[in-house]
Amino acid sequence: MSKKLTESKQKSKVTLPSGIKSKSYNGFNISAFLVIFMLLFSTFSLNAQNQASSAAYYERGRNYMADENWYSAVEAFLECVRLNPAHAEGTAAIAECYYELAEFDEALSWVRKARQLARTNMSVANLEVFSLIALGQLDTASARVSEILAVEPYNREALFAAGELDIARNRPSEALLRYRDAVRRYPDDRRLLISLALVTLSLGDGDTALTYINSALTQHPGDYRVFYYAAYIYSMNNRVTDAIRYAERSLYYKPGHEPSQSLMATLRYRNGEYEEAARICDVSIASNRQDMSAWYLKGLSFIRLGRTAEAITVLSTAISINENDEFIRAILEEALISSTALEDQRRARFATWHFNKARNFRQRNLIEQALFEYRRGLRLNPFSADRREYAELLRLQGYPARYLEELYFLQDQGVTDRNLTDAVEAYNSLLSNALFRQWQVNPVDVAERHWKIAIFSLAGQSSFLHADAGTVAAGVVRELLVHDRNITPMNLETRQATFSQGFRQARENGADYFMLVSVTENERDISIKAEVFVGRTGSPAGTFYTYRTGTDRLRDASRGIITQLSSSMPARGRLLIRRQGQALINKGRADGIQLNAVYDVVKRGRPQTANEGLALLYSNDELVGRLTITSVDEEIAIGTLARNGFFDRIEPGDEIIFQSGRAVQQATETAANPELRALLRSIR
Repeated sequence: MSKKLTESKQKSKVTLPSGIKSKSYNGFNISAFLVIFMLLFSTFSLNAQNQASSAAYYERGRNYMADENWYSAVEAFLECVRLNPAHAEGTAAIAECYYELAEFDEALSWVRKARQLARTNMSVANLEVFSLIALGQLDTASARVSEILAVEPYNREALFAAGELDIARNRPSEALLRYRDAVRRYPDDRRLLISLALVTLSLGDGDTALTYINSALTQHPGDYRVFYYAAYIYSMNNRVTDAIRYAERSLYYKPGHEPSQSLMATLRYRNGEYEEAARICDVSIASNRQDMSAWYLKGLSFIRLGRTAEAITVLSTAISINENDEFIRAILEEALISSTALEDQRRARFATWHFNKARNFRQRNLIEQALFEYRRGLRLNPFSADRREYAELLRLQGYPARYLEELYFLQDQGVTDRNLTDAVEAYNSLLSNALFRQWQVNPVDVAERHWKIAIFSLAGQSSFLHADAGTVAAGVVRELLVHDRNITPMNLETRQATFSQGFRQARENGADYFMLVSVTENERDISIKAEVFVGRTGSPAGTFYTYRTGTDRLRDASRGIITQLSSSMPARGRLLIRRQGQALINKGRADGIQLNAVYDVVKRGRPQTANEGLALLYSNDELVGRLTITSVDEEIAIGTLARNGFFDRIEPGDEIIFQSGRAVQQATETAANPELRALLRSIR
């Protein structure tokens, strides 16, 4: 018993640091108490030091945020949270920085951590709503904002979030009402006044937008942010001189403010000050070599100055930095096509990029995208051997005659081998019984386009990312229309100063219709609007919208406009040959002609475009018969004729009107304005 007690005492002894002797008082070990106290004091002191350091990093991060230095701010806040994982404000600040950097998924991750640390903090809850909206999780965002407003009905951040949610759901009118109500409660709130001005502007009420932004200027006379948005709103009202003045004030109060500097460069460009615009772009590029908008505007300024060779050098450098920038590539390739010889090696180099991309699309069975890239590459380098791959795609699409035409072209250029020769012989034999051979016509010779459309954009149409964005998009739309079998895009200057100038150009050159293209965009999304007008009268004929996101969005949105336009136009053809009750027309399967379909036969030269809308008008007397399709080839078709009336008045050369009596389906805008969303998101 005594031995066990002794062993127990030995085990319970505390090992003391050297220099401290063990002392006891009435059984209480004083030395052990001192050691425990020192350990607790050391831990408390370390925690206090960590908290002090954490607070210092937090303050440092806040200062970086005030300077809009988001990367440095993130670094400071991460160190703050590392030292004090329970620092709710620091965690929320990290989320806010990632939101400003457009890293919305990362922002949402951090904001949810912050909500666990501060469940009742409504500012953090609102930041979660904004992140959800940016990520497109609109239903979840709506539920969250409803929860906040149920607790605090007049929470300003929640009202902002609710307004942005309306915009994201393409309900700008509802957002306008919401912002107006909020401004009545908070009449001096800078963010509300700017938001109200931007939404009003997007709805086409520029004068009222100026009223709201002027109110913000009056109440916040020294705020660089208000001057920046004032410059943007005045520029969108085509008051460029006033816009420049406000941009100058913004830069006076906040030197080096990147958005104001970028806007100033665009305003100088729009004001015809191309040298100054290029100089400002140089400043932006020196600060941030990845600023693609600055590279784009510098190249565009040189093009306007007539310094095309320098523009090509600048834009080529930009493409080497970001090869997927569609706007830069579009104006670079247009400059190459218009100013260099076909043998220029640069044309072949940029064409190869398109061919490689086309092959990638083809491997994924994305045929339409591959065709676009092949055609773009062949426009740069028409004599490339890659035309053979393009021909193969046409064959796979079920167009053997067009495939054979491409092979003939290659043979004419001296590009031939045993396989190509065999393919020519095989398809010659395959097409021996084709309709065009039976009727002894050449599809290439009889092909005809029956609509002439001029593609324009107003010179002042810019997005806040790309000056002359509408002109670039109009160029892409016109290039795509080159491959439409029923529409001729007219070779007129796309950049027009005013609507009336565009109308005059279209009318004097005999256009059936003319189109005005405009663009709104942000860094990830683009929306293209195409307004079509009657060439004779200038009256509205139709409006089309497309919205695309991700890579290739400019190309895909432009293709969407073409698809809507082509399907809405009354397609036309011509009666080429008549053999008693049969007739051959110059439209076939590639034009959408179908077996057993019935089409009108109208006296040649008699159909007229309607004064308004997309339609052809002709009287019953001018309707000489109907054609029922009995056989369809790739590019031609035959059918049986039925006369209209007692006398047979059908003659070769008469017009065949397709889609007769079909109402034109006008497209409606189904996506939110991407530029408005980005601008509202940027208001701080």
